[in-house]
Amino acid sequence: MKDFLKVPGKNRGEIKLFALSTCIWCRKTKQLLEELNVEYKYIDMDMVDDELEEKFTEELKKWNPDCSYPTLVIDNKKCIVGFQEEEIRKELTK
Repeated sequence: MKDFLKVPGKNRGEIKLFALSTCIWCRKTKQLLEELNVEYKYIDMDMVDDELEEKFTEELKKWNPDCSYPTLVIDNKKCIVGFQEEEIRKELTK
């Protein structure tokens, strides 16, 4: 994997998800975004090569210094850490 993968849906702004392919909460977040039919980009951090991992980790640290997953960034303004279903629904169904 070289970069974020795009999932089609309704444009609700720029939505980026930092995830792990093995994380149940990351999968639940992806399922929720798909249920809401929201266009988003995601990267499974455990699937990138070492040099790209460093680049994406730096970007992730700007939003979530703990680098925990899932981390959802909305329009480069708001960050939701963890599977916060109510908060995600509220932000993306305005």
